[in-house]
Parts: sequence; C-alpha cells; structure tokens
Amino acid sequence: MLMAAATFNSLTLPFSKPEFPFSSIARTHIPTATLNLSRFRPTGFLLCSLSSDHPTTAAGGQLHHKTNTNSTDPQPQIHTCTWNWKGYSIRYQYSGSSGPALVLVHGFGANSNHWRKNIPVLAKSHRVYAIDLIGYGYSDKPNPREVGDSFYTFETWGSQLNDFCSSVVKDKAFFICNSIGGLVGLQAAVAKPEICRGLFLLNISLRMLHVKKQPWFGRPFIASFQSLLRNTAVGKLFFGSVATPESVRSILCQCYHDTSQVTEELVQIILHPGLEPGAVDVFLEFICYSGGPLPEELLPQVECPVLIAWGDKDPWESIELGRAYGDFDTVEDFVVLPNVGHCPQDEAPHLVNPLVESFVSRHSKSPANASTTI
Repeated sequence: MLMAAATFNSLTLPFSKPEFPFSSIARTHIPTATLNLSRFRPTGFLLCSLSSDHPTTAAGGQLHHKTNTNSTDPQPQIHTCTWNWKGYSIRYQYSGSSGPALVLVHGFGANSNHWRKNIPVLAKSHRVYAIDLIGYGYSDKPNPREVGDSFYTFETWGSQLNDFCSSVVKDKAFFICNSIGGLVGLQAAVAKPEICRGLFLLNISLRMLHVKKQPWFGRPFIASFQSLLRNTAVGKLFFGSVATPESVRSILCQCYHDTSQVTEELVQIILHPGLEPGAVDVFLEFICYSGGPLPEELLPQVECPVLIAWGDKDPWESIELGRAYGDFDTVEDFVVLPNVGHCPQDEAPHLVNPLVESFVSRHSKSPANASTTI
C-alpha cells in the first residue's frame, strides 16, 4: 500500500544511484491557483450503479452502491461499475457523456476514489474513467503464489489498461496517471501506441527500489530484506502495523504538503480496500518487485505527447531527480506544482484539473470528431 512508501524510500535512497542525466531547469513553473460523472454506455459483462459512496461487496463479488439522489447537486453523476477482465472482477468509475476519453490511473496502494476531486470537474467536458488496477482498490486480488511471480507487473497492468480501453471505453484515450500509475500508462502506451492519445504524468515513480538503481554493495541487503518481508511472518506483521487509521494518517501527512487535505475521508479511501482479503499479499509482492521497466527506459519509446507535472514538496520522489524526465524529446513540458506533495491530483486539484484540460484540448480534434472507435 501507499502506507509503506516512506519506510522503503528512506531505507533505499542512501544506496540509490540514478542512471540518467539531470537538468537544473524546470520548463514551466505555475503559480498557486481552481477545481470540482453522466451517462453510461453498457459494454460487455458489466455491473453498474450510480454512487458517490464507497462500495461494499455482496455475494459473487459484485459491487453494490447507493445512488446519490440529491436533485440540487449540479455535479455530473458517478457510475460505479465492474468489468470482467480475464475472469477477474475489475472495479471502475465513469462519468461524462461527450468529449475526449480520459482514463485516470492511481498510484501504489490507492484506487479510483483517489480521483474524487478530479472526476466531477473533468467530466463536464470529457468522458472520464477511473480504474482500480487488479490487486488494488475494489478489484480482485488474486494470490501472487497462485498466479505466479510475473503477474503483478507493469506489463500486466499495462495490458489491463489497454484491454479496458478496447472493451469498455471503445475509444482512444488520454492516460492521466499518478506515481506508479505513470509506469502503467507508459507501459500501455508503448505496448499499443494506437490506443493512447497522450500521457499526463503526475509525480511518476522513480522506482528507486529497482535493482538497476542500487550499487552492488546495496543489492544483497535490499534483496534479503524483501525476502524477509515476503516469505516470513515479518511482512504481515509489518503490514498490520501500518494498516491502521493512525498510521495511514501519519504517512499521508508525510506525502501531502498541505496536511489539511488529509481528511478522515481520505484515510478511509486508502485504508478500507487495504483491509480486504488478499491485499496484504499484493502489497508484499509489489515491494519485492525490483525488476521491470524504468520511466527513463519507456519514455523514449512513447509515440504520443507527454506532459509531466511534479509537486515540488514530494518527500518520496524528489523533483530534483524528476526534472531529468523533462529532457526527453517525447516530453513537451515539465510543470512544477508549488507547495504540493506526492499526490497533486488530490492535494491540489485546482492546479491539476486546468492543466489536464489544457493538455487534452491541445491534442484533441474538434468535439465532433473526438471519438475514434478502436
């Protein structure tokens, strides 16, 4: 979960050694500044309802929700659905009836509810989807020991994202991603470039736990520690110690610069799915995932436009390292978000939403031709 990121970053950063060039200049710095789902097109095997509430699981793993019937609420309605992907139940949210398609991809330990401040605003002029990656949120969490070591990887999540666009969105889409979600978006865009119209990356994970970013003398220590967590009771004891409201709140207060945004609602958004069966095994599997692609390996392969935005007070993913990504030819701009931490979409939606709208507008056709079936 998101909850342990601070622990592992502080553990491994002293050993870390970035392998890509640095740039001392951010291309764009925006001043502090403005924020706030609609008709669903049923496709395939789906279960949908209207909701602004957290889902509960009923018999058969289906999600059931209450409907927001407040007639005075001007916001577009949010549709919460499940999609059957390769036999697994995947939860997503949808809103908006026209305009370009956007798919919002959450970070480590989070879920589609982490976009609750973005979906209603963006849905006014876009078709917005927010998905729970398999293993996270209210999607299924197959046991890693049963599905194999190569299941919880960026290749799997990238394939899930592309299949989602083909089966549910039925259109090309812009991927709006936070943290490890950025790797998912990049992997999907590289695997099937015909699907992704553009990538908007927020504080993308630097993957400092990656084996390539560890000097030779640090690798055995990290590998031993990961093995201890994954293969002994220590891992579940550790997870139990952080999977509490107090620990989640404390860790969120580390990664949010404006701690007033760490509300009880946010704590429950992160904590509740992490208490579901199987969540601990996915958590331990991912923190032992030291291979796979790096952002600097994927960015040169992307064919669509890319914009990177970064909260300059992120204690986990240093902006000084992140600036280097702005130097890639595929990246059109690197935007500094002042006084913002690791999750800008939730901490500073008044900064992020206009940036998303502007980016999508620049790279979209006219509204009449915005939809292209794939």
